[in-house]
Amino acid sequence: MRRARVAYQGAIHNAVMEEGRLRLADGRLVREEEVVWLPPFTPGTAFALGLNYADHAGELAFEPPKEPLVFLKGPNTWVGHRGQTVKPRDVTFMHYECELAVVIGRGGKRIARERAYDHIAGYTVANDYAFRDYLENFYRPNLRVKNRDASTPIGPCLVDRDDIPDAMNLNLRTYVNGELRQEGCTRDMIFDIPFLVSHISQWLTLRPGDVILTGTPRGATPVEVGDEVVTEIEGVGRLVNFVAADG
Repeated sequence: MRRARVAYQGAIHNAVMEEGRLRLADGRLVREEEVVWLPPFTPGTAFALGLNYADHAGELAFEPPKEPLVFLKGPNTWVGHRGQTVKPRDVTFMHYECELAVVIGRGGKRIARERAYDHIAGYTVANDYAFRDYLENFYRPNLRVKNRDASTPIGPCLVDRDDIPDAMNLNLRTYVNGELRQEGCTRDMIFDIPFLVSHISQWLTLRPGDVILTGTPRGATPVEVGDEVVTEIEGVGRLVNFVAADG
């Protein structure tokens, strides 16, 4: 099942996708363009992975990490499908990052790797924009690089875990104004999904709604004001975002 959250006629609705349209919880059927898309779930703590694809680390001239590089993201960073992300006036290098987002459905601490999938509700697409002008250290991204208002589009839908038979073998692609700019596969993650769920839960209890952004493959290129950026993951969805001017 593909679950969404949208604003429609002054209210927020849970919905499911049905043949290209949205079925609201009250039974009404509406077109995608009639609604404002919200993140498909209410995000809790967000754990983001840096340099989790060896080819991306390579394009940045970094050695692949020996252990996960995890940082946190604040709640103001999220924006839904077809939303806008502002490019700050003083930024010259803003780039997309297509990432598989893993959403926790059942909480737990010290989760065994072999039980990790039991704690996952489902998956969605995230585009975790980076503002490289502010970067001080790839191993410890500062707040301005990864924590800005509406800097992380997510959605369109939360796809149930059991609808994705193998989350570690999904193709990822990013298009800018229709041009393919980034391509990779989740099988190339350095640290896979079961490892990440288990690893994070060793020191912090995972709760329903927590989300893990699993990193991005190589192919990060700059975007400009007015660009349409589409990040898509096989079987999970196609997330559209627009780059807006500051002010």
